[in-house]
Amino acid sequence: MGKIVLLLCGDYMEDHEAMVPFQALQAYGIAVDAACPGKKAGDICRTAIHDSAAYQTYTESRGHNFTLNATFDEVDFGKYDGLVIPGGRAPEYLAMNESVLDCVRKFSDSGKPIASVCHGQLILAAANSVKGRKCTAYPAVKPVLIDAGAHWVEPETMKACVADGNIITGATYEGHPEFIQLFVRALGGKITGSDKKILFLCGDFMEDYEVTVPFQSLEALGCHVDAVCPKKKGGDTCPTAVHDFEGDQTYSEKPGHSFTLTASFEGLDASNYDALVIPGGRAPEYLALDETVIALVKEFMHSKKPVASICHGQQILAAARVLKGRKCTAYPAVKLNVVLGGATWLEPDPIDRCYTDENLVTGAAWPGHPEFVSQLMALLGIQVSF
Repeated sequence: MGKIVLLLCGDYMEDHEAMVPFQALQAYGIAVDAACPGKKAGDICRTAIHDSAAYQTYTESRGHNFTLNATFDEVDFGKYDGLVIPGGRAPEYLAMNESVLDCVRKFSDSGKPIASVCHGQLILAAANSVKGRKCTAYPAVKPVLIDAGAHWVEPETMKACVADGNIITGATYEGHPEFIQLFVRALGGKITGSDKKILFLCGDFMEDYEVTVPFQSLEALGCHVDAVCPKKKGGDTCPTAVHDFEGDQTYSEKPGHSFTLTASFEGLDASNYDALVIPGGRAPEYLALDETVIALVKEFMHSKKPVASICHGQQILAAARVLKGRKCTAYPAVKLNVVLGGATWLEPDPIDRCYTDENLVTGAAWPGHPEFVSQLMALLGIQVSF
């Protein structure tokens, strides 16, 4: 029987801290139920984007709408193999909810893995689950954890994570790769075939989830992942866009997180990488005009290395003229590009449907990330087994 975990949600939980583990774990074959007190399956939780800036604390803006897939009042806590608690502002009020504290205590008493990040540790403190345990968190949570009897571990960077017994804690979403890997291993998972180097083709206003979820999911497996953007170097940032459906005739856009690049585009040697990933959003429409981008994509496709492209990313594939005779999907509005590019259009029905055609993986939108990442893993020979 497969593993199943519970994601404890609330309004204004941090956007990345909810969606990245939710979709990454599913990509690895782990079922994830997302539930929130007072809400049922199909309801949404609004999320918050917390980002560092030139202020004395982080900024906050509205993130994606996160759709729950389980009803909290119907949850049988005993059936789960682990618990994940995102940070953000939700833990402040969830820590006052006795049903939530009862849930956490049941996991804690059973010795099942609990992974909590950022402000999520407020809930652990309220449930008396950190006494005598080493743990870290977002620095502002330090006084509460110390008063709750925890052995505080100062996060040297915002990527810091600590594991003590069944309790895994992280400082922020920046540490997701280690945070998620520790949780998978605590569940008994074994990762093989992850000695791969993967390149992400980035641009300004790429979709926030469509770069971060696959990027951190692959890093959590142990892959070396680089992100580059034309005319930018490692350490530079790209602004991202939050695309969501909120009742209008097309998707809305809000500002997303700043995404930090890891390498320089200039002088890039594609032969050093095993696969290419192209996020969607608005970046592809201008990247498709860049001849150096087109040359890079052609090199990966002609060498038959895995190429995974999602949403509007297929605009670049069409411009590179590498779709002729191929089968692929995309965001429905990109069907014109795909068909004119000579590909056989595969309808994304439902919208999370993804397809593999030889070395090419294509998806329509970020709800399909679990399948998208899983299909890329299959091409690369990466497995998570229990």
